Amino acid sequence: MELKEAFEARGYRFVEFWSREDAVAYLCSECNGKSVAFGGSVTVQELGLYEALSNRSTCAWHWKQDSAQSISDSQIYITSANAVSMSGEIVNIDGNCNRISSSVYGHEQVYFVIGENKLTADLSSALDRAKNVAAPKNAVRLNRNTPCVRDGRCHDCQSPDCICSTIAIVRRNPSSCQMTVVLIRESLGY
Repeated sequence: MELKEAFEARGYRFVEFWSREDAVAYLCSECNGKSVAFGGSVTVQELGLYEALSNRSTCAWHWKQDSAQSISDSQIYITSANAVSMSGEIVNIDGNCNRISSSVYGHEQVYFVIGENKLTADLSSALDRAKNVAAPKNAVRLNRNTPCVRDGRCHDCQSPDCICSTIAIVRRNPSSCQMTVVLIRESLGY
């Protein structure tokens, strides 16, 4: 099954771009004039999406202190994922659970912006990627004192600095919102 068909069979909208510039233009068009919230995402940060949208939409992001809109009240939520499977599952690990909760409930539309480096063969490899690639890199970025920071591998630790409180697998688009997977054929984020 082709990638687009796999995601659409699970109820997601799916769009694919060969450059980050085209993806940013698409998202700016989709979000123009709407209230937009961002989940913590190195991918979104690398795209400069907040800056591109802040002149045309009311934006909120806890990574930016000038956020004028409440995240929970926003029409649109934009984030990324730690991994996605070729069969259409989206995997995220979250420490505070704010990104996971906002991505699955409370907004009219959710956009998962994914670099092709996050594509995996199946759900098992998506979970492995989230735990052993994305989480250790995020723990390093956040200056946490966890075993994965030292060796880049998940230890299923119970450290007070653990950023892996919740693992979410979105199997299909829930009825509460419309989810769109925006795949960019570049390496982005962790």
